[in-house]
Amino acid sequence: MRRRDLGERPDWRAQAEAAGFSFHTLDGAPYWDESHAYAFSLDQIERDIEAPSAEIHALCLAFVDRAVADDRILASLAIPPHAFAAVRDSWLRRDPSLYGRLDFAYDGSGPAKLLEYNADTPTALYETGVFQWLWLEDGLARGRLPAGTDQFNSVHERLVARFGEIRGPVAFTCLADALEDRGTVAYLQDCAHQAGLATRFVPLDAVSVREDGAFADRLGAALGTLFKLYPWEWAFRDPFGQRLSATPTRFLEPPWKAVLSNKGLLAHLWAMEPGHPNLLPAYFEDDPAKAALGTSFVKKPILSREGANVLMVRDGAVVAREDGPYGGEGFVRQALADLAAFGEQRVLLGSWIVGNEPAGLCLRESPGLITGNRARFVPHVIAP
Repeated sequence: MRRRDLGERPDWRAQAEAAGFSFHTLDGAPYWDESHAYAFSLDQIERDIEAPSAEIHALCLAFVDRAVADDRILASLAIPPHAFAAVRDSWLRRDPSLYGRLDFAYDGSGPAKLLEYNADTPTALYETGVFQWLWLEDGLARGRLPAGTDQFNSVHERLVARFGEIRGPVAFTCLADALEDRGTVAYLQDCAHQAGLATRFVPLDAVSVREDGAFADRLGAALGTLFKLYPWEWAFRDPFGQRLSATPTRFLEPPWKAVLSNKGLLAHLWAMEPGHPNLLPAYFEDDPAKAALGTSFVKKPILSREGANVLMVRDGAVVAREDGPYGGEGFVRQALADLAAFGEQRVLLGSWIVGNEPAGLCLRESPGLITGNRARFVPHVIAP
């Protein structure tokens, strides 16, 4: 794994705007950063990222099968009791999943280590599947990249194919004024359209529930399948959350994804497969077994986003912490794994799962030990 300084294209912003990548800059700071790229060998991609991603995802599905049969496990994941039936029924129906992102610490040597699974509402999807690929093609066409340079990236093709498997009209919703969320949803809506599905966008504040239990738009038209870029832990707390077990509406992501989209998963996976080369030892904070981690660990809220409320301790000293609104549901404690460091920058690898297959790679870079919402997206290549 190497960091290659390439220099950015003078016209990349115009190209981003033309491609619909409107959130390439957020709050005046660059989000997309093509001044450099990370290079991998094909063996690193296939052996160290793609294969472990498939194995970890399969292990996660096995855990869901176990969790829905045990209310104690669901409770340990901070899923409220009124949602147990919706989570369980969606799994027993085998409601399809669309996508998710496994986040790994990896520096090119040794096994990649799972840090968490963003299984419900991960973003960075459009920039992975489309603009990163356009950057590669343009770099090859201009001679900026050597002939034979490739990329681990079948995200777009797999999304279109997955929507073709899901079938039926699909409505899409998110907070309409959240720029990155709206861009992600617009991209997914386009993928569904390319798969031949009828689609429409319904702002989140326009979604309602009819007397018959169906989720509906502002005019009362039922939504048969609804993609929502809105976390299940929030939805469960909403008044509508009490209606989920009886609704005929099907969701992307389905309610069973709530089993995987929280950090409690990490402790359960380690209990299932202790010593797995791609897992880090992890325990619930109230588990005395956490003492096995010693004085170096990361304390994470069961439910949190963008690194909020994460505490990192090395040799008994706090080396990083992020404030935020999370933690009321409890914490897990995970062994400390350093992100790959290049100078003062640290890089986090995101391995995409579409359907049930590994589909591509994204890298986010920041100077801090904890990857937050100010991390920059950096493209990658498979070196010839």
